[in-house]
Amino acid sequence: MGMLDGKVAVVTGAGRGIGRGEALLLAREGASVIVNDVGAEVTGASTDQRPAQQVVDEIEAGGGKGAANYGDCSTWKGAEELIDQAIETFGSLDILVNNAGILRDKMSFNLEESDWDDVIRVHLKGHFAPTHFAAKHWRARSKAGEQVRAHIVNTSSEAGLFGNVGQANYSAAKAGIASMTWVLARELGRFGVTVNAIAPRARTRMTEELFNMAGAEAGGFDVWDPENVAPVVAWLASDKASEVTGQLFIVYGGSVWVMRPFTVAGEIHREKRWTPAELAAEAPKLFGDWSTGVPPFGLDF
Repeated sequence: MGMLDGKVAVVTGAGRGIGRGEALLLAREGASVIVNDVGAEVTGASTDQRPAQQVVDEIEAGGGKGAANYGDCSTWKGAEELIDQAIETFGSLDILVNNAGILRDKMSFNLEESDWDDVIRVHLKGHFAPTHFAAKHWRARSKAGEQVRAHIVNTSSEAGLFGNVGQANYSAAKAGIASMTWVLARELGRFGVTVNAIAPRARTRMTEELFNMAGAEAGGFDVWDPENVAPVVAWLASDKASEVTGQLFIVYGGSVWVMRPFTVAGEIHREKRWTPAELAAEAPKLFGDWSTGVPPFGLDF
């Protein structure tokens, strides 16, 4: 018996890396899985159907049920066809894991318009478009009197939470995904849908050239293995997490942190308008004592 027996899942960007690990574990836990991947390079160039089909082959070799989808989930048409395929192939939809993404890393003064547009489209619209059609499906079922227990897991990043030099496009998209997760959790909870997000640290095609992510020594625990992320996603995709929604988790190796949304770090008040000079004089009350040389909010400029 698996935690997801009888469930139907869609996983986008599931041909490699984190998405692949998620799709395989969801299947091992009993879900029927639509494996979506256009098979693009890290930059989004070209397409290849083999990665998605290879994951489906692995699922079926393990006794699970899977089907490949090669559509572009960042388009309205591709997203609608993806959700429809899950319902038509397996008869239902219970889980949506949004994972698709690309990188076009450049400093802000070197970014081309297409670098900005494509990264925002694939990440942010690529999360929202499948969610839009899944939400319509679940809302209709709920309004028809059915008890819905559905789950969405989005993929944000610490770059979206804290910012990362050379990734204005990627960081903006990932911050948008975090904020969108909070909105969706509020909107869809009434229909029986939970919405959460993860910010994973793992060795993937998108990260292996940015950081030192050497594998573990023989017999040791590889903290960078992308499959370490999948158990958190499987839990959030299960009815065991039906009371968990609107949350964002950093996942790294065997560690899981739950993050809070923006919180007040300092404040000043009075019953009349401030002047710029008065605000400058009162700044230490907002940010604390800067004389220590430690900048506010932990930002290292």
